[in-house]
Amino acid sequence: MRIVSSLYLKLFISSVLALASILSLAQNAPKVEMKTSMGEIVIEVYPDKAPLSADNFLKYVKDGFYNGTIFHRIINGFMVQGGGYDKSMKEKTTRAPIQNEAKNGLKNQTYTIAMARTGDPHSASAQFFINVNNNSFLDYPGQDGWGYAVFGKVIKGTEVIEKMKGVETNRRDQPVSAVVIESARIIE
Repeated sequence: MRIVSSLYLKLFISSVLALASILSLAQNAPKVEMKTSMGEIVIEVYPDKAPLSADNFLKYVKDGFYNGTIFHRIINGFMVQGGGYDKSMKEKTTRAPIQNEAKNGLKNQTYTIAMARTGDPHSASAQFFINVNNNSFLDYPGQDGWGYAVFGKVIKGTEVIEKMKGVETNRRDQPVSAVVIESARIIE
């Protein structure tokens, strides 16, 4: 009897330690505070699932690259995209593109953040988008065999995203009034 209860105790302790480890990882995930002209959002980044995308995004944040850029493409029911253009719609110079990490198991669900790219699966650089809907057609393998790499999620300020998705846009899905990223910084 004592051997059985000792085994249960060991299983219980290892389960508690595993849960604590998982919770610690979530608490230690990098977070980015993004102040926009519509309010503040906080994005939790997942370097354990998307190391290249997370590192790329965090480097742009550290460099101050996103400060003064805009959300230049907004499609209600789909996504809000930003991080590549200044207020005059001039595209900013970026670092080299990164490898597509869409095969990481993360899904393009509401409020997740993913790397924007061209038709070339490995063309993502600074631009990102925040899903405002569950967009499973963007998940790996997607329509082109690759999909779009999710690397984090908005964990605070979802009401700001809700306001953003409803702004008036022109026929090219650009906001009529600029939605500006005033600042982005890594927070503890």
